[in-house]
Amino acid sequence: METESMDCESSVRSIQNDEIHHTGTYHFSSTKSHAGAAAAVVTNIVGPTATAPATSVYELLECPVCTYSMYPPIHQCHNGHTLCSTCKVRVHNRCPTCRQELGDIRCLALEKVAESLELPCKYYNLGCPEIFPYYSKLKHESLCNFRPYSCPYAGSECGIVGDIPFLVAHLRDDHKVDMHAGSTFNHRYVKSNPREVENATWMLTVFHCFGQYFCLHFEAFQLGMGPVYMAFLRFMGDEEEARSYSYSLEVGGSGRKLTWEGTPRSIRDSHRKVRDSNDGLIIQRNMALFFSGGDRKELKLRVTGKIWKEQHSPDSGLCIPNLSSS
Repeated sequence: METESMDCESSVRSIQNDEIHHTGTYHFSSTKSHAGAAAAVVTNIVGPTATAPATSVYELLECPVCTYSMYPPIHQCHNGHTLCSTCKVRVHNRCPTCRQELGDIRCLALEKVAESLELPCKYYNLGCPEIFPYYSKLKHESLCNFRPYSCPYAGSECGIVGDIPFLVAHLRDDHKVDMHAGSTFNHRYVKSNPREVENATWMLTVFHCFGQYFCLHFEAFQLGMGPVYMAFLRFMGDEEEARSYSYSLEVGGSGRKLTWEGTPRSIRDSHRKVRDSNDGLIIQRNMALFFSGGDRKELKLRVTGKIWKEQHSPDSGLCIPNLSSS
C-alpha cells in the first residue's frame, strides 16, 4: 500500500513515551500458525496473577491439534484418543496421537461431561468475571467486552492483538505512528500525482484526549467509477463507549469548504468495514483538486478537526458538548 507525505501543523503536542499509561500489568500478542488448510491464532498472554480454573476436566476437552475446546461431535480413535470434528478432516482421518486410522466413533461420555461443566470466560485473567455452562461459553467469548482488540493500523496485514495501552505502544514503536495529545488538529496532506490515487494511504495519527485514544485515517481509493479521498476517526475502545464522543472534520480552499460531523467508530469494526461504509468525510477528486488550487497537478489538502465528549444534562436529558481535552 502506497504511503504519501503528511505534514502535521496541529496545535497539539506529541505524546511522550511515558505518557502512554498502562492500566494493567498484562499485555498479549498473537502469532499465526498453520495446520493443514486452516490457520489458527495462538495468543500468548502475560498477565496479573489470577486464580486459574480447575483444568483437569477442561484439559480432557482440549483438542490435541488446534488446542481449542471440543464441541460435539467429539471423535475418538480405537485407542480412545479424542479430537474435534474440524481437526478430524485436517489429519486426513489419522489419529494425531497414535497414527491409527480414525473411524466414526463418537466419544459420547466426554460429550456428556461437557454438558455438566461451568467454566469461566477465557478472558478471566483480563477482568471478565463471568462463568458459563460449557456450551454457552463460545457465544459469550465472541462478544466479551474484555476480549482483545486487533491492531488498527491500515495498509498492512498486522496480526497483533492486545489491550489498548499495549496497542498504543505497538503503534508508536512498531508502526512509527504519529502520536499527539489534544482534541484539535490541523493536518496538511500532500500527494505529487493526484491521478494515481488507488489504494493510497497516509500515515495514521493517534490522538490522546479525554483519557482515551483515537485514530485518524486519511486515504484515497476507488469508489464506483472514480477515486475519492476519505478521512474518518476511530475510537480505541468498545462501541458503547465510542458513542460518548463526537468529532468534526473540515477541508476547504478557494473560498469553499466541506464539513463532516459524526461519532467515531470503534476499532472493533475493521478499518475496511468503516471505509466501505463511507462513514466519514468523503472528497471527490475534482473537488480535492479544486481545494488544492494552483495547476491541479499536486494534491494539497488541509484537514482540520476536533473531538469532544458529549455530556448529558441531568435536567433536560440533552447532550451538551464538552470541548475540554483533559
